Amino acid sequence: MPVTRVLVANRGEIAVRIIRACQGLGIDTVLAASEADTDSLAARLAGRTVCIGPASASQSYLNAQLLVQAALLTGCDALHPGYGFLAESAQLCRLCVDQGITFVGPKAEQIEQMGNKIRARVLAADMGLPTLTGSTRVQTPQEAADIAQQVGLPMMIKAAAGGGGRGMKIVQHEADMAPMFTAAANEALAAFGDGTLYLERYIANARHVEVQVLADQHGHVIHLGERDCSLQRRHQKLVEEAPAPFLSPSLRQQILDAAVRLAQGFGYENAGTVEFIVDQDAQAFYFLEMNTRIQVEHPVTEMVTGMDLVQEQLRVARGEPLRWSQADVVVRGHAMECRINAEDVAQGFRPSPGLITEWSPPAGPHIRLDTHCHAGYRVPIFYDSMIGKLIVYGMDREDARQRMSRALDLFKVSGVATTIGLQKFLINQERFIEGRMNTMLVAEVLPEYLGS
Repeated sequence: MPVTRVLVANRGEIAVRIIRACQGLGIDTVLAASEADTDSLAARLAGRTVCIGPASASQSYLNAQLLVQAALLTGCDALHPGYGFLAESAQLCRLCVDQGITFVGPKAEQIEQMGNKIRARVLAADMGLPTLTGSTRVQTPQEAADIAQQVGLPMMIKAAAGGGGRGMKIVQHEADMAPMFTAAANEALAAFGDGTLYLERYIANARHVEVQVLADQHGHVIHLGERDCSLQRRHQKLVEEAPAPFLSPSLRQQILDAAVRLAQGFGYENAGTVEFIVDQDAQAFYFLEMNTRIQVEHPVTEMVTGMDLVQEQLRVARGEPLRWSQADVVVRGHAMECRINAEDVAQGFRPSPGLITEWSPPAGPHIRLDTHCHAGYRVPIFYDSMIGKLIVYGMDREDARQRMSRALDLFKVSGVATTIGLQKFLINQERFIEGRMNTMLVAEVLPEYLGS
């Protein structure tokens, strides 16, 4: 099927990333932009920009009908949703297909199968993937308390339609179950329009490891290695790296094989990420979820494999078979990524919108910056606070870590608060250097950073 003109149905750095990938393949681009983004870097790079509505995401980037209408009116034969917004919307996918527009991603039914975390857990278990002890849908705080008594605390309350850490609560004590259950349900309902919750056993000394998979429309599935995303705040990732360090060869291979087995098992197509929690004490891993889209942290995989994942998404969408077998995938060296957010760490990571008066990023061999920002750019209040992704490559993990530390030192931004200082602090923590990090490291060392 032809893909000659793509509607870029997103904003910020991922919109820029998609446009450049399309340019590399000789594909025309049309940017769907809100009123707040009509003069953005992505708008300047795209072949054409069409305004799809006011700055409010609910009236622009989250309106599937508007996006499809924009694609039709501008003669686009494909739509790339990026990540976030409607990237995992089965409705948007179906609207595209109904109008003869290629959706650059998986099929609608595949999005639905993984979009509900409860269904995804059941499907993964049916395919032999290990899953954490927990529950299916839990409807009341009392029901949750009863399950916790049977399984034991601590437990994690999670939103069935969730993502990005929203609708997630860790319950350490029985008395906290009812208020946290109510809070998680309200948060999930506000964020996703669905307050359905379930429970999972909580692992304290955990690492977050995910596998990048790529699948074509002809039944071929490969993995492109794994990433570690354990440095998180409020269940949202701050630092990612590839490959995941300090995994035994046996455990790594089990995780990779499980991800491919899941994708093959339900006929997945396009790029996707299978996420796992690793219990470091037990040296065991468990399925968490599958993201049916390109991930924010895909550049670290690109750095160690030499592949352009967005271009591969477009090739798969055109119906082309994968250009590599599993044996062709070779991971070389080590890559790290820091998400640069316009946030005030001292104020509880409060977003810091405003005018960027200085933007002086690092440069040099093996340093990559994915961004839509520049001096004079005004960070809007309406959207996610990420203003860039700093990615570095090294011959090994320590080489990459040191290069990242130097690059963060050189990255000068004024006008808005950023997370740059915190990220330099984190990657120079002894526990991180020695590989003794887990998903709670940021929360544990944050008071020391704020007191310094």
